[in-house]
This record gives sequence, C-alpha cells and structure tokens, in this order.
Amino acid sequence: MYRILFTVAVTLSVISNAHAQIGVGAAVPEGATQLFDGTREMLDENWTYWEGPRFAAELPIKWQVVDDPTDEGTVVSSKDPSAAGGLYGAADIVTKKKFRDFRLHVEFLITEPGGNSGVYLQNRYEIQVLDGDSTIHGMAAVINERASAYWPYNGTGDWNAYDITFRAARFEDGERMERAMVTLYFNGVKVHENAPIEKVWGGPNSGIDGGNEGGRGITDTPGGLKLQAEGHDVRYRNIWIQELNLDEPDTDF
Repeated sequence: MYRILFTVAVTLSVISNAHAQIGVGAAVPEGATQLFDGTREMLDENWTYWEGPRFAAELPIKWQVVDDPTDEGTVVSSKDPSAAGGLYGAADIVTKKKFRDFRLHVEFLITEPGGNSGVYLQNRYEIQVLDGDSTIHGMAAVINERASAYWPYNGTGDWNAYDITFRAARFEDGERMERAMVTLYFNGVKVHENAPIEKVWGGPNSGIDGGNEGGRGITDTPGGLKLQAEGHDVRYRNIWIQELNLDEPDTDF
C-alpha cells in the first residue's frame, strides 16, 4: 500500500510540475533562460530591433515598459510609433541570440479590440496574436497554415500564454530536407501538435526568407525570437526559452 501511495504521489508531483510550466504565470524551469522579466534592463540586454527592408526605428528600443494592468510589476508594450498604421517590420524587436530547437513560453495581453502583434519563431514563422480573428490568419494560428484556435483566448484585458516546442528545418548541402515543426499550447490547451510549417508568409517585411521564392526559399540562416509591432498596444511579459536538440521530427510535449 505504501508503494502504491508513493507512486501516486510522485505521479501527481510530476503532473503538477509540468502544469506549473504551462499557461499564464508559468515558472521559469531549470535550464531555461529568461528573455524578458518586465524590466527595461532585460529588454535592452536581450533584444534589439530587426533591421529588415522596412526598418524605420532607431535604438534604443522605443517599446515602453509600463505597469502591468492586472498585476504588480511592469511589462512591455508593442506600441512603437515607427509602426503606426500597421507597418509590421518597421519596429519589430528580436532577441540578440539566435535559436535552433527550443521550448518557449510567452505571455501577452491585448488592451483593445482588434489588437494585433505576432510571435515569430526563428524570425520566420509567425504564431498570430490578433484579437477578433478566428480564421487561418487569426489568434493562435500558425499563420496561413494551421487555423486559429480561438476558444481558449481570455479576451482583451487579460493575460494569455503560448507554450511552444519548435524544431527548426533540417538541411543537407544547403537543401531543406525536413520542414520546421511546432506544437503549441494556448492557455494550457494543446491546439497544434507536430504541425509542419511550409513557408514564411508576409513577404520580405515579415521575417527572414520572406522574400525568397515567395517565402518558400527557406535557408539555414539562424534567427532569434521576434515580437511584432503593428502600431497596437499589445503587452508582453514572462518570456523564457529553453534550448533543445530534437533529433527526431517530434515536438509534442
């Protein structure tokens, strides 16, 4: 009986720890790196502007660190003046460090209806952040490839979380042999599992390789995590990443 109870206790502990690392408020696990903790210091230390074809901003980063609208502490707003009018690519911010395979946690809050931003994996593949859109271009979509999973969305004015495992495309002699792949939890609900990603959408202003063969010319150029400025006030906090080495094409977790 003791052995059975011990086994149940260990199992529940593992489940509890796993749950603690998914969803709003997820703790940074051992071995992960915090990319943004709400402070200006960490924003400037880990991030810079992406200097794509439409780049129009100037360092230091003009995304403002503001009070968290629901909790104590501070967060960052994507409302950069250089991106006013929806000029994505004009003032997007990207991590200075580049990543290959990884586990990622990002929390976001959309302040007003229609708020628009995006989370870019390897500065290529967009997981959409867009209030009010449940199409293949909408909230939690692997943009234009896997349709929106809108139902777990907490709505404007509340925090939401993406938990992602990503495997980069694989190449041999410069030729892509395996597509990038992603599994996504949205507010603790698994909404995409082992979803392959075919191309970069949005053209050259969107991200790396967006201008290559209509976005299908994926290269092995490394890229960072990018957050998109669309001229809207979308807040971000609690961003962390854990580098992985996924030999097999499996991102499920």
